Amino acid sequence: MSQLRTVQVLGGGGAGSGAHVGSLAAGLIARGVQVTVCAPASVDLLHDFSATGARFAAVPRRGDPVSMAALRSACLGADVVHAHGPHAALRAAAALGGLGTPLVVTWHGRGHADGARRRLRHLLEVRAARAAAVVLGTSSDLVDRARRRGARDARLAPVAAPVSRYPVDAAHLDKVRAELGSVGSPLLLSAGSLMPRHGYGLLLDAARLLGELDPVPQVVVAGEGRERAALQRRVKGERLPVRLLGARDDIGELVAAADLVVIPSRWEARSRLAQEALRAGTPLVATAVGGIPELVGDAAELVPYGDAGALARAVAGLLLDPDRRALLAAEGRAQAAGWPTEEDTITHVLSVYDELAQPLTRAR
Repeated sequence: MSQLRTVQVLGGGGAGSGAHVGSLAAGLIARGVQVTVCAPASVDLLHDFSATGARFAAVPRRGDPVSMAALRSACLGADVVHAHGPHAALRAAAALGGLGTPLVVTWHGRGHADGARRRLRHLLEVRAARAAAVVLGTSSDLVDRARRRGARDARLAPVAAPVSRYPVDAAHLDKVRAELGSVGSPLLLSAGSLMPRHGYGLLLDAARLLGELDPVPQVVVAGEGRERAALQRRVKGERLPVRLLGARDDIGELVAAADLVVIPSRWEARSRLAQEALRAGTPLVATAVGGIPELVGDAAELVPYGDAGALARAVAGLLLDPDRRALLAAEGRAQAAGWPTEEDTITHVLSVYDELAQPLTRAR
């Protein structure tokens, strides 16, 4: 039987999808699969797909004829093309026109828009879902969403986040805390792009309420995005105990140093930050949205989205209850032990590829 050939198509390549494709490429290549990754050059600078053994083709995230021709050329001869996200799916489907190559699409997340942009987003998702032979959703609600958008075959995908490696000795973590301005006070961590859907305005509301505690918790947020200036103005104007750290590449270390991790998002799938927290045994407070309840089970404190009072009460309650924090730390590690591994992810994806490629192989 000839070597299976796959092409992975990324658009913007967010942190989660880019890391997933890198892990997937390495695992597939180890199993004898030929992998090409198509993405903007800037995405390859972040993830270095060639280091996995994959062939990399620089394809801008555009629909102009030159970009589409480059994408089609990279896909020629592939047994399966795998696009990550609805935008990448539509471009891949257009590039594959007339080739008969099966298209797999993974939905890692969902967009948020209002008015006319919301209608356009709905149309994009409908077209992406219907173009795919199989849609893989990283959480059950994404699988349901894909089915509502007309997917012929939508399945839950066991997607694993790579495990962070970081120093764990107490002296080093104390140094990290000191650098973050948390000496003698609790350290709360949140991380992600500074976008409206991540709920950092809500986190600042909760931080103001937590100012009544003694000692006052120090809140740090790792990430960059278009809301940074507005959030910084609030922090300064309201004298909030919050630091915006900017982009960081040591999230696992920050999680290990924190007393609590807080996720105030409007929606998440398989939150990378939640996974880091439970694996590290750092108690988690998060909004009960998207795939978070399914991911964490009973191993975290969950609150409704949009309720700053509930968020602050959950945080304060844990800070005042060391026994509850210790219980959540133990339950978090136990919950994480049952999550899919990277090996599980690769095995599942490869089974989907084999299922779709077999009819083509027999026809050759």
